[in-house]
Amino acid sequence: MTQRILIKGGKVVNADYSYDADVYIEDGVIRQVGKDLITPGGATIIDASGKLVMPGGIDTHTHFQMPFMGTVSADDFYQGTKAALAGGTTMIMDFVMPQKGESLVAAYEKWRGWADPKVCCDYSFHVAVTWWNDKVSQEMEELAKDKGINSFKMFMAYKDVFMVNDAELYHIFKRCKELGAVAQVHAENGDLIDECSKKMLAMGITGPEGHEMCRPEEVEAEATNRAIVIANQVNCPVYIVHVMSKSAANVISAARKTGHIVFGEPIAASLGCDGTHYWDKCWRHAAGYVLGPPLRPDTTTPGYLMDMLANDDLQLTGTDNCTFNADQKAMGKDDFTKIPNGINGVEDRMSVIWEKGVHTGKMDPNRFVAVTSTNAAKIFNIYPRKGVIQVGSDADIVVWNPNASRVISKETHHHAVDFNIFEGMECHGVAETVICQGRVVVEDGVVHVTQGAGRFIPNPTNSPACYAKVKVRDEVNKPQKVEREPYTGPVFEPSNVDLPKVALSPITHQEEFVGSRPATRHGGGRDLHASSFSLSGRQVDDHVNARSTSKVCAPPGGKSSIIFGD
Repeated sequence: MTQRILIKGGKVVNADYSYDADVYIEDGVIRQVGKDLITPGGATIIDASGKLVMPGGIDTHTHFQMPFMGTVSADDFYQGTKAALAGGTTMIMDFVMPQKGESLVAAYEKWRGWADPKVCCDYSFHVAVTWWNDKVSQEMEELAKDKGINSFKMFMAYKDVFMVNDAELYHIFKRCKELGAVAQVHAENGDLIDECSKKMLAMGITGPEGHEMCRPEEVEAEATNRAIVIANQVNCPVYIVHVMSKSAANVISAARKTGHIVFGEPIAASLGCDGTHYWDKCWRHAAGYVLGPPLRPDTTTPGYLMDMLANDDLQLTGTDNCTFNADQKAMGKDDFTKIPNGINGVEDRMSVIWEKGVHTGKMDPNRFVAVTSTNAAKIFNIYPRKGVIQVGSDADIVVWNPNASRVISKETHHHAVDFNIFEGMECHGVAETVICQGRVVVEDGVVHVTQGAGRFIPNPTNSPACYAKVKVRDEVNKPQKVEREPYTGPVFEPSNVDLPKVALSPITHQEEFVGSRPATRHGGGRDLHASSFSLSGRQVDDHVNARSTSKVCAPPGGKSSIIFGD
């Protein structure tokens, strides 16, 4: 049966410009955009007068149904995508997370088996590379060519679980470049975190505050810089996930200014919350904010990151939605290193960014569309199918009421978790109507979803947003050999010379100080101005037995014969 929808009277907002227009949808695709449209009868009419008609949000970073730290995240692919749609996000990008030694392709098939029967909206996958050998390299190619994967994520943290070392990171970046894939990085110094965690526990700091103190923002910034430097050696675009600190954001901004192809993804949590919660007296409250990298206790961080997002120092947003209930968080009640890392965000991302970005005047609605939808579609090479309202694009649309408001609460959200990090936040701007695949799934706050209705969206490699400049740079900056006349002079051959073997003998005490200073002055006394310094640190008279007492006849430097007048 043909499904027809006509959105009338609204203002279409794309990343590049806004204009008054109606939008006609048929069979899941946008067919017409403009004024005074001539459309077939039988269409459902949506009145968007005074409202904004925007592309549905794309959350680039979720972890639904993820086995992690001895448990599984609370939001599965049904509950998570339902929550996404409720907030105006019509596509999510989740992660396949192979264990060390596990086949990447087998893990991908397992995750597809979990997701396909449950998803309510369209989705894609990134695949984590948690170990490295020739088999992994081959499977990356299979995933890129045959399975619709164009992004691979590496961890510089979670030592002995997901973490890869610098040499492995170099080879994985090189492989991503060969495949035209996006290289994503969780940037923290895993070795330092491991050592600092031990130090905190040894000091008796076992609560959630220890989580932040063992991974301060300089640990995030150092790894961010290292990842960018390593990627640059093979001219591979790099994407830094969940930017949580000013320092890491500054590293990304500075690298972009010097021509590096790097993208920064702050998340709803880092844009809407700070890390002072880790010191809350309620353990459950404090543990609810534990994620890696952690939120920062500097209360100016969210505003700073929003400024950088508004001005394109950072490019797009995700959530790192990975929820755990109270009993799951309590696995670390006596040891913060055992608290499952993760927070919510997929439902509230759009509202939080509008509240903290547009409602405060930091960004306009066009930039809002760019950072919540369009830039993600471009980077992951699904634009203009997604991320824009134009003829031929998928009918994933949000009718946004900028004048409405709502208060975020765990009592009303659609997550499967018993906690919300944005609890009590009032947000101006509400997804009043949400259309996914040409079907109305949210209307007047009521969610109508069908489990399994979502589609897997293959992401092609060689995204122009990432690789358009790379091929030119490879050619322009290709190392050139210097052509010279051959050297024809003599060449030293060590094997032809019988070099004497010098035995090193211990230096006697007196020999050590020979020539180090004049023996005496003309009067026979010791010259106190001459050096008795030795590289060994010993003194010239160390061989003389120390006396238990000494009689001082004159102060240091000798007696004075100066007569002071009155």
